[in-house]
Amino acid sequence: MARSVENLAELWESLDVLLSSLDADEWQAVTGCPGWTVQDNVSHLVDYESRALGNPRPEHAPPELSHVKNEMGRANEVGVDFRRGRSAADGLAEFRQVTAERLAQLRALSDADLAIEITTPAGPGTVASMLTLRVMDTWSHEQDIRRAVSRPGHLEGPAVDEAIGYFCGLLPYVVAKRAAAPEGTSAVFRIGDRAPVAVVVSGGRGRLADSVPATSTVELAMPVGTFDALICGRSDAPGDHRIDGDTDLGQRIIRNLGVMP
Repeated sequence: MARSVENLAELWESLDVLLSSLDADEWQAVTGCPGWTVQDNVSHLVDYESRALGNPRPEHAPPELSHVKNEMGRANEVGVDFRRGRSAADGLAEFRQVTAERLAQLRALSDADLAIEITTPAGPGTVASMLTLRVMDTWSHEQDIRRAVSRPGHLEGPAVDEAIGYFCGLLPYVVAKRAAAPEGTSAVFRIGDRAPVAVVVSGGRGRLADSVPATSTVELAMPVGTFDALICGRSDAPGDHRIDGDTDLGQRIIRNLGVMP
């Protein structure tokens, strides 16, 4: 069984405990995910997993919303806006029902099922790679909710490892292309207490280094939750990162970390 299946189970259990602790006002708290409340983040997760179960997308036309910037955003807004106005109790009940059904479906997948080639939001992939995207997306929205209601947590464990691992794969693009780091740059990321990750630029392209260099052009250190908020481009990303070395380059990297749509 793909590790992602059990990581999703971990995430849904963590979210259930968190959501069960919130009152009606907290469900309507504004998050750093543009335009979305806590309830909207939950609705997004429910909508995706519901459709993955084979349920049809709601026949609903959301209004024009200023935070929607692209086709993916417009598609996401259908299921989210459709659920606006529901009670917290109804939202939690649907979350529990849909995730329980989805987990049963996922645990029944064979290795052959997981290897089926599909198109994911990140491009060509497999069912297994799509599940990694679901782990990343689910954990990130859990963190959106936690920041909004001041309930920090779930910053370590297998699901977090998978999500952070996915994000680290995007760092070469951030450093070399978005931050336009010059040839020969080495950028080291220290994310919480995790093993550091190094990106080197060679031939105009960035790549993850096999080992951390003894000296680097720039080092960026930040808590796990801050890294998530920055790479997801959240408006409430804490400013508790540290830059050592080439400060100008470090600031460019921080400004350009927000690569998630």
